[in-house]
Amino acid sequence: MKSYNHSAVEKKWQKKWGKSAYKTQDKKKGAENFYFLTEFPYPSGNLHVGHWYAFAVPDILARYLRMTGKNVLYPIGFDAFGLPAENAALQHGLNPHTWTYENIAYMRKQFISMGASFDWSREITTCDPAYYKWTQWLFLKLYERGLVYRKKTEVNWCPKDKTVLANEQVKDEKCERCGTSVEKRKMEQWNIKITEYAERLLSDLDVLDCPEEIKIAQRNWIGKSEGAEIEFKIHPTPTLPKGKGVSVKVFTTRPDTLFGVSFIALAPSHPFAKDAKNLRAINPANNEEVPVFVADYVVEDYGTGAVMGVPAHDERDREFALKNNIPVKNSELAPKEVFEKFAQKTTTYKLHDWVVSRQRYWGTPIPLIHCEKCEYQPVPEKDLPVLLPPIKDYVPTGDGRSPLAKARKWAEVKCPACGGKAERETDTLDTFVDSSWYFLRYTDPKNKKEFASRKKMGAWLPVDFYSGGAEHTTMHLLYSRFWHKALFDLGLVSDKEPYVRRMNRGLILGSDGQKMSKSRGNVIDPDEEVKQVGADTVRIYLAFIGPYNETGSYPWDKGGIAGIRRFLERVWRLQDKIHPPPRKPSAPPSKGELRNSSLEGGVSRRETEDVLLHQTIKKVGEDIIAMKFNTAISALMVLSKAFESEKAGAREDFAIFLQLLAPFAPHIAEELWHENNFKGSVHKAPWPTYDEAKTREASVTIVIQVNGKIRGSFFAPRGVTEADAFARAEALPEAAARLSGKQIKKRFFVKDRLVSFVTT
Repeated sequence: MKSYNHSAVEKKWQKKWGKSAYKTQDKKKGAENFYFLTEFPYPSGNLHVGHWYAFAVPDILARYLRMTGKNVLYPIGFDAFGLPAENAALQHGLNPHTWTYENIAYMRKQFISMGASFDWSREITTCDPAYYKWTQWLFLKLYERGLVYRKKTEVNWCPKDKTVLANEQVKDEKCERCGTSVEKRKMEQWNIKITEYAERLLSDLDVLDCPEEIKIAQRNWIGKSEGAEIEFKIHPTPTLPKGKGVSVKVFTTRPDTLFGVSFIALAPSHPFAKDAKNLRAINPANNEEVPVFVADYVVEDYGTGAVMGVPAHDERDREFALKNNIPVKNSELAPKEVFEKFAQKTTTYKLHDWVVSRQRYWGTPIPLIHCEKCEYQPVPEKDLPVLLPPIKDYVPTGDGRSPLAKARKWAEVKCPACGGKAERETDTLDTFVDSSWYFLRYTDPKNKKEFASRKKMGAWLPVDFYSGGAEHTTMHLLYSRFWHKALFDLGLVSDKEPYVRRMNRGLILGSDGQKMSKSRGNVIDPDEEVKQVGADTVRIYLAFIGPYNETGSYPWDKGGIAGIRRFLERVWRLQDKIHPPPRKPSAPPSKGELRNSSLEGGVSRRETEDVLLHQTIKKVGEDIIAMKFNTAISALMVLSKAFESEKAGAREDFAIFLQLLAPFAPHIAEELWHENNFKGSVHKAPWPTYDEAKTREASVTIVIQVNGKIRGSFFAPRGVTEADAFARAEALPEAAARLSGKQIKKRFFVKDRLVSFVTT
């Protein structure tokens, strides 16, 4: 038998499959549609191991679902607008368009090399005018609905990238993209009223099938607080004279602590902040005067931007009071009738409106025109898309405007309302707008008349299963849920939620246990790994490294990937044990057909091995559905070991093994399928069924140890006696060879699990 040449095998089948092997019909007779989605990648230049973890591992589930009869849509595309392309253009003198599309072409080849079963016919790219035309169209629908507005807002400004960041894009007061410390600025910005959907975003979490940590993260980010507003009158001062009726409204979740107030704290941006040192507030419950301070821990956009300081009942108030020599006033809680008299019940949220304008070039142009007479007007639908013009200078202006402001021929237009002189909006949209609806376009990517037809969306939506990164829980995931609800209210989609089930994946670390980065020198190049050990090995290793259904962190292990390679080499050699295949291709076992009691050629086989086969079929299928790929692979390893121990093997059983292996290692499974003359493709063969009665553990696997090292195993009936177990073990060649000529000093027996020998 020729040796396992992974490079030849994988190139052969990738060429045969091409880009059309997994083209998905919108309707397939007798098959239920299943929309399986992974977050589409940014075309950063080349795939890293994290991309493989994100796409090659979920492909196991996509392939399994097809084999079980589902009509699976597993699409791919590129989230192609954004800062990295523009920064590369500035650094290397490249055009962002050229940089982006060259990267896409390279990454497309890499995706094909992983053997993922994408439907390439539905590929989308967000920087393609055919796509962003509909991003602009949908944005204008929200604008017409009153969900988009322009306002001078305190924003997060990245001085390095020279653009505004949404709150969700700031981590520890630094830019999530480049790590630069963020500044606060007041700027005119376009906002979307995501806060109008805060309550629905919260309440509808209850119907979603997703891990509790996702729900908790979104609940915390939205930050609902039920409390009350209480009005404190301000004592007259030279700056605030008597008779003006000036007061400060505070928000509190504990109106019953009103008697314990010893100060009022204002956000630094509060209108009264500049006069705070001269102000005294009057407690409405007891008419006591308390001082007014400015405190950094009070947030402008949360509640009223003012809180009542109650050091006896709040830790932050206590810290502030002790620092500023404010007395901690211990008092009784106010009776219900007292605080209800002065408190007006209200609900507030931490969630802010979504700032969507960016002062950069490489993004979707905002389809609005400003006229001094008519203010802002939408670009007429017939003029969409507003194309991004080619420019030479990508450096943002010194006054915080986009580089597009320099493109005067593009920017200067006539007002669509009055025909007078006007100017296009020169900011571009946040890339999270592009990704808030991309999964809709996958259902109808070639449609030139609408973003997607209702019929095609109806065939696939909502998304059955969505896999993505935990870092997007309060960014993309929250934004896309909001966007979908807004489209539902506009009558453009039929579902209130875009996804039925969501799961966050874990993180692959470098071999040093640290997050992979070029600066640390611990990045794993998947192309090099594929060259050395093969795509199937990399796929199985990443699936085996830890449970995919849990958000863990898993370091790359060279020894581990070498072990997977050895497993596939053993699988390759299994065919040596199979009876010679027929000259003409023969059909694999039909669904449900298994060899139960004998091997071909009349060789007797143990009932326990038949049980193992049925158990493996059941376990692998159940583990794939649960995305416990690591334990499914363990089961396949056990089954392959059992096959290795046989002198000869049944073609039917080997076919079943290849069907079970196919989702994990698509290339080698397909090659062995054809080498052994089974008809068709292993990936189109039905998933094997099992006999439930035969999965019950009437038998067990007992491990043999000699001097503390595992030297083999054997099957035995559950409850086998100690004497019988030792006799069976000593009779096995692998144990007999280790015991021959040695004196057995001790024997140990663990019922149904282990026999152990200690020799001289």
